[in-house]
This record gives sequence, C-alpha cells and structure tokens, in this order.
Amino acid sequence: MRTNYVLIDYENVQPEAMAVLSKEHFKVIVFVGANQAKVTFEVASALQQMGERAEYIKISGNGSNALDFHIAYYIGLLASKEPEACFHIVSKDTGFDPLINHLKGKKILACRSKDVTDIPIVKASNSKSPSEKIAVIIADLKRRGAAKPRAVKTLTSTISNMFQKQLSDEELQSLLLELQTKGIVSIAGTKVSYELPA
Repeated sequence: MRTNYVLIDYENVQPEAMAVLSKEHFKVIVFVGANQAKVTFEVASALQQMGERAEYIKISGNGSNALDFHIAYYIGLLASKEPEACFHIVSKDTGFDPLINHLKGKKILACRSKDVTDIPIVKASNSKSPSEKIAVIIADLKRRGAAKPRAVKTLTSTISNMFQKQLSDEELQSLLLELQTKGIVSIAGTKVSYELPA
C-alpha cells in the first residue's frame, strides 16, 4: 500500500483521535508554531507509539503563513522522493486548497481535511454500510479531479485500495453496480466515464 503522509497544522488543529493513524501506511509530521510551548498528551503519546513514522517540526519564525510555507516545502520535498505517496494536510485553513489543486494537476494525490478523522482513507476504513462506502468512493473520485481511473480494472483496484484491500470480490462488484445504478459511473466495455454529483 502507498505511503500516506499526514501533515498536521498544529497551530490550526489539535486533533484528539490520533490513534486512527497508527497503521503502518501512515507517516505523520506535526508542524508546531514558534510560539506554541506544548502539545497535548494524547498527541504526544500517539506519536511516540508510531516511532520513526512520526515526527515534530517546530518552525523557527513568526509571520503570516509561516507554518503553511513549511508544510508546502515538506510536501514538495517528500513528493520529489515518493511521487506515488498520498499527502493529507490536516488544517481548517482553506489557503492550502490552491496548492492541493496544483498538486493534483501534477498527478500528486493530495487533500486537505479539517481533522484526522476526516482523512478519506480513515473514513473508508471506518465505513460499514454500503451507502457509507459509496459516499466515501464518490468523495474520493471528486477529489481526484481529472486523475480519476478511466478503466474498469483500475477503478476496481482503486476502490479496493481505498478500503485497504479488505473487500471481497462480491462486495467490489456490488459497489460498482451501485455506482452504475446511481448513474455516477458509466461503463462501456473496459472504459469508465463519470457523472459525479455536484
């Protein structure tokens, strides 16, 4: 499974449910502002348990968007080393959205979530009912923009990866059929087209 980097804007969001990032495919970087003297026990404890998959970066300067620029720098650095990785910025700051759109245009998977529990792969692993799974798939396809899978085989594999390869072949086929029934996906031979809801 691809590496999922979670870059947390700790000035903006102090997540409580850090344990959801304990799986091996997550690497977490918490960006702490120059004037922040401490992090919560829950965050420190969860990161300590992740060992080498987690780190803090305390920025050295103050100023408008100083922490945001650090996050943008690290995404660029990591994306050049691991272009297949997925990047999750955890922040309520919508100023990251143009950067995310630019990354998507470069075929780099990236998104912004307001909390760690809103990260798409976390939501997918917590969804139980078929309708919850369909909602997760639709949200992921919207986020992909022009980088949506164009072949049935690729779409099936994308959905399987979304749910950490925990779905049976029957469940995968059922989800594909549901997407077709709802008119979200059209399949012609091996090709896929989309009509995503607004």
